[in-house]
Amino acid sequence: MEITREKSRETLRNKVSAGEYLAFLSVKYEVDPDKLFYALISAGENQESKCGDVSIECRGKTQEKGIFLIMKDSKVVAQFPISKAFFLERGNPIKNLMKTDMIRRHLVKRDKRPRSFLIKDLRTGMNRVNLKAKVLEILKPKLVFTRFGNYASVANAVIADETGSIRLCLWNEQIDSISVGDSIEIENGRMSMFRGEKQLRIGKNGTLRNIEALDPQMKQVHNA
Repeated sequence: MEITREKSRETLRNKVSAGEYLAFLSVKYEVDPDKLFYALISAGENQESKCGDVSIECRGKTQEKGIFLIMKDSKVVAQFPISKAFFLERGNPIKNLMKTDMIRRHLVKRDKRPRSFLIKDLRTGMNRVNLKAKVLEILKPKLVFTRFGNYASVANAVIADETGSIRLCLWNEQIDSISVGDSIEIENGRMSMFRGEKQLRIGKNGTLRNIEALDPQMKQVHNA
């Protein structure tokens, strides 16, 4: 808890107000800012309150402020003082601070994480795509001369899930790493357009691997 307190104090020292930090917590833990604000008021009046998975406890009060402990799923998130004037501001001061630089940075960082997609949701230009599918077809490899001045083998595969199918571009050792009928998992793939057709590529930072366990929906594709 001492580490969390120090971290909270450091955050507030770095020109981030209690309201800004509460707005950040609202976004980070996906708590409605209105519910969070009224949960804080309730904790101030009744010592503790709950807002979804977030619980709040008022650890002590003076004439000017209260000390609030915030927890998520029984894990301490932060503890810091909130002035009584904060609760007397017009409207919801947390809701009014939902567009700070702190929140923008968090949203940008969150958006960079790879996400799992279904084939029907893939669009040209998407990056950091995670996907599970079945290999339906692997075309004969071709030898091409690359822009890096060397030769490489390239082959197109057709993969499918319960929502559709798409071409997957395979290079060199990727071609022999999978076979028709395999269930595969792609991580950090990217979408492109080649000769008017959408295509999924793995790229330097992506991974391709076989998976043995199939969920029920993938079993339907596997048995189709």
